[in-house]
Amino acid sequence: MKTIKNQTFGEERALYNSSNLRLENCAFDGEEDGESALKECKNIQLENCYMNLRYPFWHIDGLKISASELTENCRAALWYDRDVKIYDTSMNGIKALRECSDIRLEKVKANSPEFCWRSRDIYIKDSAINSQYGFFESRNIRAEGLDFSGKYSFQYTRNLRISRSVLDTKDAFWHAKNVVVRDSVVKGEYLGWYSDGLTFINCRIIGTQPLCYCKNLRLTDCTMEDCDLAFEYSDVRADINGKIVSVKNPLKGQIVADEIGEIVRTSDSIYPVRAKIATRA
Repeated sequence: MKTIKNQTFGEERALYNSSNLRLENCAFDGEEDGESALKECKNIQLENCYMNLRYPFWHIDGLKISASELTENCRAALWYDRDVKIYDTSMNGIKALRECSDIRLEKVKANSPEFCWRSRDIYIKDSAINSQYGFFESRNIRAEGLDFSGKYSFQYTRNLRISRSVLDTKDAFWHAKNVVVRDSVVKGEYLGWYSDGLTFINCRIIGTQPLCYCKNLRLTDCTMEDCDLAFEYSDVRADINGKIVSVKNPLKGQIVADEIGEIVRTSDSIYPVRAKIATRA
């Protein structure tokens, strides 16, 4: 593997079609304002590098980035890549990952709208991500120790596992399928609408009108805070510790809680509402 140290690259396609290349303490910056620095490459490693230009990592097979910074100017940084490993790195440009596969993110800090769209086979560990529309239409995701913030997250995802995480988000998991969240805090309005196969285990769920129009919804050993008008038209089996503010027109299944402030069954329901609702008190 060839190693390049302490150099600055500013021109267009500076290292186009490179292979087996290691970059240390390098910067992709300059008045040339060149984009696509490492396009169509194979087996590329970067350590302690500074990325300040657009589209640097497109169509790369085998990419490892560590201890580096991708600035706000580093837009659409990783697209169409395979076998991507990113460690201890900040990612700040919009649309940082898209249509990539075999991705590992560890100790990453990302502030990137539209982060990780239409990607697959993703593992995230001990990372902080802020993104609107994060992970849209991605699949086969496993996250541990994720601190996530931003609206409209995990929509249309498939095969998702999240544990030991904090999600501060709105309209999360809409239309998602086959999702398990355990040992986590999930805060936000309108959680999980239109999902299919969404499961929460030992979670704290916070926010108004959660979990409506769901299929195959399961909650086990969870708590709910400020959750009103929950479960409208959902197929649900829920075992809740503590209080639910209100439950509205659950379609079928069973809801059990220590306390339910109000059970709303409206005469104008467009579906037959047959779920069993019970309190332990």
